[in-house]
Amino acid sequence: MAEHSSITSLLIVMIVAFFTPILLHRFRLQVIPVVVAEIIAGILIGKTGFDLVKPDMWLETLSTLGFLFLMFLSGLEIDFSSFARKPNSRQKGNEPNPFLLASLIFVAIFILSLALSYLFVLAGYIDNAFLMTLIISTISLGVVVPTLKDAQLMKTTIGQTILLVAVIADLVTMILLAVFVSMYEPSHGNTWLLLVLFAAGVVFYFVGKHFQRRSFVETMAKGTIQIGTRAVFALIIVLVALSEKLGAENILGAFLAGVLVSLLSPNQDLVHKLDSFGYGFFIPIFFVMVGVNLDLRSLLTEPKILALIPLLFLALVISKVVPVYMLRIWYDVKTTLASAFLLVSTLSLVIAAATIAERIGVLNSDMKGALILVAVLTSIVSPILFKKLYEKPNEDAHKITVKLIGTNQFTLSVTRELNEHLYDVTLYHIKQEKLELPVSDHVFPIVDIEDYSLETLEKHSAFATDVLVVFTGDEKLNAQLALSAKERHVERVIALAETPEQVEQLKAQEVEVMSVLLSTKAVLQAYIESPRVARMLTNKDVAFYEITLNNLAYEGILLRQLPFMGDCIIVRIFRGNDSLIPHGDTELHMGDRLIVTGSKEYVAELRELLEYCKK
Repeated sequence: MAEHSSITSLLIVMIVAFFTPILLHRFRLQVIPVVVAEIIAGILIGKTGFDLVKPDMWLETLSTLGFLFLMFLSGLEIDFSSFARKPNSRQKGNEPNPFLLASLIFVAIFILSLALSYLFVLAGYIDNAFLMTLIISTISLGVVVPTLKDAQLMKTTIGQTILLVAVIADLVTMILLAVFVSMYEPSHGNTWLLLVLFAAGVVFYFVGKHFQRRSFVETMAKGTIQIGTRAVFALIIVLVALSEKLGAENILGAFLAGVLVSLLSPNQDLVHKLDSFGYGFFIPIFFVMVGVNLDLRSLLTEPKILALIPLLFLALVISKVVPVYMLRIWYDVKTTLASAFLLVSTLSLVIAAATIAERIGVLNSDMKGALILVAVLTSIVSPILFKKLYEKPNEDAHKITVKLIGTNQFTLSVTRELNEHLYDVTLYHIKQEKLELPVSDHVFPIVDIEDYSLETLEKHSAFATDVLVVFTGDEKLNAQLALSAKERHVERVIALAETPEQVEQLKAQEVEVMSVLLSTKAVLQAYIESPRVARMLTNKDVAFYEITLNNLAYEGILLRQLPFMGDCIIVRIFRGNDSLIPHGDTELHMGDRLIVTGSKEYVAELRELLEYCKK
C-alpha cells in the first residue's frame, strides 16, 4: 500500500506540474512566473488545500534533486561576460558605468538589509540577524532575466545595471549562505574548508577547458553518447558529494557546478538540454512540493506571523528602493522605481535559506512558511509593477546607428540604400573638399567638419555609434581612425584597406576590413564559378539579410512553426560561436542571428516579427 500511495502522490504532482503552465497560458496569466504558479498549485493540493499528496521517499528524493538542479541552473544563469563587458560607445556621457554602479548599489542594499535585520531581531521575530540579512538582500535572477528580455533591455545601460545587481546578489548571498551553515550548524566543518571546495572547482575548470575543444569530445557529444550532458551531471554529483564531505551545504556544490559550466561557455544546445532536464522534470516537482508542505492554515492563525508578512515585504521594498534610487541622477522617476521594484523579487535563495535554517533549528516551520509566502508574493508583484512603471522607449531606440567617415560615391550609395526605418546614418565630410551628390530625392545626412582629426571627430560624436565605417581615400588615416575607434570601444568598425600588412594589422584588432581589390576579385570569381550566387549577392531585390531574434514570444519555437515566412528562406543560423544549418525542427533561441534571403518586403515583415517585442 505504501508503494501504491507513493506512486499516486507522484502522479498527482506530475499532473499538476504538467497542467499549471497550460492553464497560465489559457487564462493569459503569463505575468505570473511559472514556478510561482507551481507553488500556488502545490498549496491547493497540499496541507493547506485538499491534502491529496502524502510526502514520501520518492517525492523527497525527486524534490531534493530538483532543489539541487535549481541551484545548478542558478549558477549557470550567471553571465560572467557581463563583468568584463566594456562600456558601450553609444553610452551617453551622462550615463553611468554599469558594473561600478551595480557594485555600489549592492553594497548599499546589503548594508541597509543588515540594519533592517537588526530591527527584526529587536522586535523578537528572529534571533539571527545574519540569516535575515541574506534573506532581505537576495534577488531572484529567475524573475529579473526574463523580465529584462521581454522589455528589450538586456543590452541597454539600465538593463545591464539591473542585471549586474541581481548577478552580484546571487553570487554573494549564495557564498554567505554556505558560510552561515558552516558557522551555525554544529555537525558541519570549519568554514575554511570551503576553500578546498573552491580549489576543486578551479581544478575542474581547467580540466574542462582542456578537453572542451577536443575533436573526439565534439564527436561524442552527439547521438546516444551525449558526453557533454554526462559530464555536467557527473560534475554536479561530484561537487555535491564533495561539499557534504567538507561540511558545506550540498546546494553550494550544485551552484558551484553551474558557475563552472557557465565559465566554460557551453554551446546553447547543451544549455537548452540542461534547462529541459531541470524545468521539464526535476524543478517543477520541487516547487509543487514547496507548496504542498506549506501549512498556511496554522501560519495565518498566528498573530505574530501575520504581522511579520507585511513587515518583511516592506523591508524587501525599502532595501531595494532606497539604494536603487541613486539611479535618479541619470534616469527619470518611473525608470528608477521600475528598476527598484524588479529587484525586490526574490524566490529560490529565500526558499533555500529558509529550508536550511529550519533543518538546523534556526527557524521554525511557521517562520519558514512566512518567508516563502513573502518570496512568492514578491515574484508576482515585482514584474507587474515593473511593466506598469517602465515606459517603452520610442521606435527610434530600435535603430542601429551607422556613422561613415569619408563621403564618396561608395558611402553615398550605401547611405541611400540602407533602410531608414532600421538604420540611423550620418556622413562626415570635410568642408573644403568638393562634393558631388548623385541626382536623387534622397536627403543625405551630411555633417561638415574641418578635418578628420580625433579631436574634431569626437567633438561631432563620430565614435558614439553601433557601426563606424572609415572610408576615406587615405589608407593610413583609415587605419589610424579605425584603431582609435576600437580603443573607444566602438562595437563594430569597418575600414577600407588594400595593402596586406595594413589588412593584417586591422584584423588583429578585430576591425572588419573592406578591400575594393579583394571584393572585386571575389565577385568576379563568383561570377565565373557560381554565376547564380553572384547574381543573388548583387540583386537589390533578393539579397542576404541578418535578423536577430529579440522577441521573447518566439523563444524555443521550431522553424516550421513560424507563423510568417512569405518568400523568405533562412540559409544559416549563428548562435554564439556556432554556425547551424537550419531545418524544420531547429529551435530558435533568443539572440540567434538568422541569415535570410528573400524580397525586401517579406524580409522587413519577418524582421518586425522577430526583432521587435510586441507589447
